[in-house]
Amino acid sequence: MGMTPKGGLYLALCCVSAIAAVGSVFELGYGNPTYGTTVTAAILVLSIPITGLLFWAAVQDTKANQK
Repeated sequence: MGMTPKGGLYLALCCVSAIAAVGSVFELGYGNPTYGTTVTAAILVLSIPITGLLFWAAVQDTKANQK
């Protein structure tokens, strides 16, 4: 059995948060951030653990449905 819709949603949100983290790094590293340094740094700080948690949740959901 493959991925469930819930696992797919977790994985899609994981990708979005990872993209936000990478974008924040580039914004902070290469110029004036569009939303300001404080907001961009907050996005970066929040998106890193959210990415890990969502990936973990997607893997756990998929493993639970393979049994």
